[in-house]
Amino acid sequence: MKKDSSKAFTRAQAAELKGLSALPDDKINIQKVPEQRDWAGSQRGVFYRPIKKQLTLRVDADVIDWFKSHASKGEGYQTSINSALREYVAKHEQNK
Repeated sequence: MKKDSSKAFTRAQAAELKGLSALPDDKINIQKVPEQRDWAGSQRGVFYRPIKKQLTLRVDADVIDWFKSHASKGEGYQTSINSALREYVAKHEQNK
């Protein structure tokens, strides 16, 4: 697993970001920022990665077999299980 490799902001950068966050959106000058129209080379999840915890969990063999047989190419069955659990949590958080 790739560990966090980004560098901390300098004091000047942190001060600039703090100042920008205090401004309303219509007061921020974005003239020098190029408009991005082609997102073909973009990647999802580059900046946000939830913290993962390793654990031992007993799951019925038929459930594991189902996830293994339905896993997408390039995505492991554990990722599918995590996605299913995340969807379940989101659904039940809405019902509170």
